[in-house]
Amino acid sequence: MIDKKDVIEFFDKRAASWDAELIRKDSIVNIILDNGGVTEGVHVLDVACGTGVLFGDYLKRNVASVTGIDISPEMARIATEKFPQENIKVICGDVEETEFDKTFDVAMVYNAFPHFPNPARLIETLAKNLKKGGRLSVAHGMSRAKIDSHHSSVSAHQVTMGLMHEKELAKLFEPYFEVDIIISNDDMYQVSGIKK
Repeated sequence: MIDKKDVIEFFDKRAASWDAELIRKDSIVNIILDNGGVTEGVHVLDVACGTGVLFGDYLKRNVASVTGIDISPEMARIATEKFPQENIKVICGDVEETEFDKTFDVAMVYNAFPHFPNPARLIETLAKNLKKGGRLSVAHGMSRAKIDSHHSSVSAHQVTMGLMHEKELAKLFEPYFEVDIIISNDDMYQVSGIKK
């Protein structure tokens, strides 16, 4: 079982070098954001936002606001420093314990899902924080096999459970969301749905 204290320590230690070590394909990120409903005027909740790796992409799409949340104080600090814009707010906290001051149009969990110890609870929490008709996406910018291999090679076994099979994840979505996107291929992984 993942201990959230271990997750905080793991990501705090890596925060300073996170951006330099980032592996990213812009074309894949754009597909993920298109599928995730990230369009002009939406209010985005970025869960486990890290150093704000998607914040620039959201701004390019003219979103109304971004609320990023990360359990790692160092990740949240760096994200806040990088993006001082008025329409970006970064919270250091546990998304499952945080009361937000609004509901969101879009919730994005990008490159972070395997680090949550209770996936069903996370999905339920995010459903509560989305408007009716809002969209949740769980996505990775590489294949499930590559993510799992990467996590085993970076000594992340204490803070990851392996990436859930996309059909299993879609079942966790079903009580709250109409799932209309399930992708798991050599380039990416994404499960997304609209809140009922």
